[in-house]
Amino acid sequence: MTTVRSVLGDLDPADLGVCDAHDHLFLRSQLLPGQELDDVAAAAAELAAFRVAGGQAVVQWTPYGMGRRATELPELARSSGVHLVAATGMHRAAHYDRLPELDSLAELFITELTQGIGTDGPRAGMIKVAGGFHGLDEHARRTMAAAAAAHHVTGAPIGVHHELGTAATEVLDLLCGQLEVPPSSVLLGHLNRFPDERIHRELARSGAFLAFDGPSRANAATDWRLLDVLVALAEAGHAEQLLLGGDTVTAAARSTADGPGMPFLLTNLRPRIEAALDRPTAELILRHNPARAFAADWKPMG
Repeated sequence: MTTVRSVLGDLDPADLGVCDAHDHLFLRSQLLPGQELDDVAAAAAELAAFRVAGGQAVVQWTPYGMGRRATELPELARSSGVHLVAATGMHRAAHYDRLPELDSLAELFITELTQGIGTDGPRAGMIKVAGGFHGLDEHARRTMAAAAAAHHVTGAPIGVHHELGTAATEVLDLLCGQLEVPPSSVLLGHLNRFPDERIHRELARSGAFLAFDGPSRANAATDWRLLDVLVALAEAGHAEQLLLGGDTVTAAARSTADGPGMPFLLTNLRPRIEAALDRPTAELILRHNPARAFAADWKPMG
C-alpha cells in the first residue's frame, strides 16, 4: 500500500493535507554558527502559527548529524495537529566539522527509514542528499549512491539540496541515469535559487518533482522571480510536479521572530498563486503534489 511515512506512522496520502514540502524545525551546522534551530518551544510556536494559517503537514529535510532532534518530533506532531515527516540522509561535507565514520551509509539510511532514528526516534520518511555548486564532488556521489541503494531497498523518496539551485541535471544523470532511481521518486530542491526557465523545463521533462523555497530568508535574492517561474512551469504543463517549502534555517527566520517563516506559504504565496493561475492549481501545488511526492510503496523488510 502506498503511504506517506510520518513520525506518528504511515498515512494515506490523501490525509497529508496542505503541506510545507521543505522546511526545518531543528537544524545545526558549522556554516551557521550561533543560528541553530534548537528550541522545542519555538518549534511548537511555529507549527501552531502554520496550523492557524491552514497548514496540515511539514516535511523536515534535516538529515543525519545536523541536530534534527528526531525524538521531539512525535510529540510536536501530536500537540500541534500537524503531520511531520522526518529525513535520513546526509548534507554536503561542509556542514559537518567532522564527517561521521560509518561502515555503510546505505545501511544507516535503511535502518532510519525502516526501524527508527537512533535508539528511540521515529522512522524517517525520506532521504535528503546534496549536490555542490555546479557539480558533484566525491562526497555527494557517495551519499547519492547510498541514497539510491536505500531507495531500491525501501522505496523511499529522495530529496536533493542543490547549492544555489545548480547541478540538478548532473544529479538526475547520476540518480536516475546511472543509479536507476525513478524520476518520480526524486525531489529537486532550491530550484528558485537558479531561475533559468530553460533548465527548469528540461528538469520537468524528466518526470522529477521540482521544489521551490522562495520565502527562505537565507536565500532571498531570487524571491521576486518565484511566481513567474511557477506560472511558466504550470503553463508549460508541469503543474503536477511543483512543490513549495519555506526552508527555515535560522531562528531569526521563524514567523515568531523576524519572519517570514512557515505561514508565509499560505498567507502570502497561496493567494498570489491563485490570482496568477487559479485556486485548483494552488491546491495542487500545496496539497496534492506533496501527497504524491512523499508517498512510497514501502517495501517489506526481511
